[in-house]
Amino acid sequence: MDLTIDYYFAPQSPWAYLGHARFVAMANAADAPVRVLPVDFGKVFAASGGLPLGKRAPQRQAYRLVELQRFAEYLGLPLNLHPQFFPVAGDDAARLILAVDDAGGSDAALRLTGAVLSAVWAQQRNIADASVLAALLAENGLEPAYLDASREAQVQQRYDAATQAAIDGGVFGAPSYGVDGELFWGQDRLDFLQRRLDAERRTS
Repeated sequence: MDLTIDYYFAPQSPWAYLGHARFVAMANAADAPVRVLPVDFGKVFAASGGLPLGKRAPQRQAYRLVELQRFAEYLGLPLNLHPQFFPVAGDDAARLILAVDDAGGSDAALRLTGAVLSAVWAQQRNIADASVLAALLAENGLEPAYLDASREAQVQQRYDAATQAAIDGGVFGAPSYGVDGELFWGQDRLDFLQRRLDAERRTS
């Protein structure tokens, strides 16, 4: 299959956490390359009319917790509804994922992404802390030098470019998956992404 999936997410998104392992398994089964694109959703929200969590109506915030609990139970995934380190800045983790993608490839970047998401939502760890990011690299067999590389200007440029690509592509929430211009928003749309991949397989 000659079809690439654009994977837009925030490293601190609970919805990306809930969908990540299923998405990676789906892409691997379809032999579909993944473009790993952590983005700055503060800028995406500003461009798309979205609101950060703390500024949403109380009803929306309350229902978000209900849905998170439902999906975590349904999927059998550990999830702290009120993690110790959330809200948390995801920029350093995003840049680290991009640095790993640059030097180690998408498989390594996806592995680190899963570890970062789990760190927030299952392990009560602070992904804005450089020592935590260093530990996550070590735990996943990745070079410690990636942390220094993540602070280089070209990685910031990639982060900015990924964010702009998300805005230009109509992304407004995390996670979002793009296939040949078609957008799928949310881990609860992975079934539709699977149908798209299956249709491509039948016609290829």
